[in-house]
Amino acid sequence: MNAPRLEVDLDKITENARLMVEELGENGITVTGVTKACLGSVEVAKAMLRAGVNGLGDARIENIEAMRQQRIAAPIMLIRSPMLSQVERVVRHADISFNTELAVVRRLSAAAQLAERTHGVVLMVELGDLREGILPGDLVNAAREVLRLPNLVLTGIGTNLACHSGVAPDAANMADLSALADELEETLEVKLELVSGGNSANLDWALGAGRKGRVNHLRLGEAILLGRESLHRQPVDGLYTDAIALVAEVIESKIKPSLPWGTLGETAFGEGVTSMDRGDMARAILAIGEQDLDPDGLQPPEGLSILGASSDHLILNSGTHRLQVGGEVRFDVNYSALMRAMTSPFVHKAMVRGVKNKPGAVHSLHNRR
Repeated sequence: MNAPRLEVDLDKITENARLMVEELGENGITVTGVTKACLGSVEVAKAMLRAGVNGLGDARIENIEAMRQQRIAAPIMLIRSPMLSQVERVVRHADISFNTELAVVRRLSAAAQLAERTHGVVLMVELGDLREGILPGDLVNAAREVLRLPNLVLTGIGTNLACHSGVAPDAANMADLSALADELEETLEVKLELVSGGNSANLDWALGAGRKGRVNHLRLGEAILLGRESLHRQPVDGLYTDAIALVAEVIESKIKPSLPWGTLGETAFGEGVTSMDRGDMARAILAIGEQDLDPDGLQPPEGLSILGASSDHLILNSGTHRLQVGGEVRFDVNYSALMRAMTSPFVHKAMVRGVKNKPGAVHSLHNRR
């Protein structure tokens, strides 16, 4: 197979999504499968839909368009506030968009009129993480404006936490969101379809004890793709954490000193390096680098460690392993490494089916002779 590559086990993604749909469903919470980390992959989208997610979500209209071109007919929501320059595309291809600016909402209304379509609007509320959101005191007036505009439907309200400032979703801020939903419905005499509590960072709260209030929807990407909640990056019980792996090929394998020599300056990315003399070591270079992914987001197999990376090279201390040129090393990935690798044209994407390793199985080395 080609290398470097991402190996995506579609069956494990389906199983992860199915478990999330079932367990959250017991608490009255539906799941939107988020495809943004996989560049709107139609195979990944179908894997999530097979599990029973109630729709798909993506932050890029380009990804949504790609899924529509591949005849994905399921409901899709744009989970980032639309750009004014893209409102026509948004109403054409997305059923719902998340919004915080009335200037954008008005343009969505105009674009929806021209396209003779109805577009759903979820108003995002700021609850402390300080990324996107309407301040709670301004929510009623914003909702009143949405209701006034033609060809728009006020589908619901939502919030996003833990992305910018790391504010954890908890009983207090989810209760605040529920209270805002109640206030909006009572004041404006409307019924909200969605009260969207957030993302994979919400799982500790959503799967824990206690009332969930009005929250009836989550947008899940990391949990489905990588089997982890995104607040502490801990595995979620029962989910596969190895549904996606990064495989890279060895292009050099030598015994070299551990200390560089010569006059030292900055590295290719402007960093200084402090080295320790550990004697000669087995070092290997893999054909992948900073241009392709986030090296800090790779977890190598036991016995290997990452020494550093340049644009096109990943340097390993292979310990007692003497890796062979042409062999492959398989890494677990975190969300950052996955997103960057998925967008690199130099990383091949291999969709596989039917691999039934147990959740959390440790990846091993694969040498190709």
